[in-house]
Amino acid sequence: MQAAGAGIRVPLKLFALLPRLLPASRNFADAATASTEEPEKQSAPPTPPSAKCSMKMRGWQLHCYGGIEELQLSDKLKWPQIRSSDECLVRVRTTAVNPIDIAMLGGYGSTLLNQLRCQANDDIEFPLTLGREFCGELVQKGMGVCDKQLPLGTRVWGVVPIPNPNGAHAEYVVVPSSCLAPAPKDLDDGEATSVLYAGLTAWSGLYLTGGLGGPCGATTSEGGGANKRVLVLGGSGSVGSLAIQILKSQRAQVLATCSEDAVEMVRCLADYVVDYTKPDANEQLCTYAPYDIVLDCAGQGGQHASDLPYDFRQYITFNSPLLANIDKSGLCLGSLQNFSDLVQTNVRAVTQRGGLVKWGYFFPAAHGIEFLQRLVERRKLIPLIDSSFDFKDLPKAFERLKCGHMRGKIVVKI
Repeated sequence: MQAAGAGIRVPLKLFALLPRLLPASRNFADAATASTEEPEKQSAPPTPPSAKCSMKMRGWQLHCYGGIEELQLSDKLKWPQIRSSDECLVRVRTTAVNPIDIAMLGGYGSTLLNQLRCQANDDIEFPLTLGREFCGELVQKGMGVCDKQLPLGTRVWGVVPIPNPNGAHAEYVVVPSSCLAPAPKDLDDGEATSVLYAGLTAWSGLYLTGGLGGPCGATTSEGGGANKRVLVLGGSGSVGSLAIQILKSQRAQVLATCSEDAVEMVRCLADYVVDYTKPDANEQLCTYAPYDIVLDCAGQGGQHASDLPYDFRQYITFNSPLLANIDKSGLCLGSLQNFSDLVQTNVRAVTQRGGLVKWGYFFPAAHGIEFLQRLVERRKLIPLIDSSFDFKDLPKAFERLKCGHMRGKIVVKI
């Protein structure tokens, strides 16, 4: 782990500036000017690789479920192929490691996800390439993708739908065009690859599951949630830190919990921060109750909701038993178990705390990407990077993630 630690760079100098969302901490105007000063020297759009399909790429593959030792690096993988008119081929520059990658490494969700892959004519479970998000260059696209919106050579950021067996831990990836957008000029490749998966998870939990902002918040990129009071559990992680910034950009009142060593960082983001390890933590949180939403980004789960000493209207957790129950009991019995768990959890929560328990999830919506892009362009959202690794050291990035207590995202440079 000593080698992995050498890549860690928590941006402490940003923390004191985050309440102002960095209007002066980075000279975005200079960066934009530098990128346009000599347009005649810009490289031409890349040559589509259709004539070079025999060429190989590097990528990390999984041939069976297990631990990190199951990850295998190969430089003889075939480029993924475009199979639909709305798909795009992207040369990956940076990617990230997320908790879902650790879970899928051990087989989490394989029962349901393999059913979805079979529907897409991908009936072979292995090899599997992990990786949910990336920043890179568009090199080829289907006939149905608009040239004006995504011209070849565009620097893009994007996410990989979870059922897709070909993830972003490789030099090339194919995704639907709805999962792509031009990358914000104000972010470098590492920062751009640190936003979408965690940001869309937070966005979907708040706006799709939580209904924050009403129907417009769920169906458009308008956002909403002014004057709502939201408690974010686990405010220092990748999802929690972005959720706080999303809420603050919409003028919501935000409280957050974190461990003692992250209090100063989270204080730069939220209105009020509580160290959950302190004996009087719950007493402090009770003084601000009831909450419109308690957003569980700390993996507490729905069962934890009824044990809270303060009231809420909604408790939204990203640690649901949905896929785990299906893995354990099969599609039919697992679905029945999910229904039973949700009903029992809500009966206790409504009886004891007066609010509902809901399950949040990652959803790759195009208008969600647009919403996050607007926040970045307005300097209302700044990604935090915990550590950075070279592509050959990707297993070390997994090890860092397993250690927990993240302070932002883990980035992998290809």
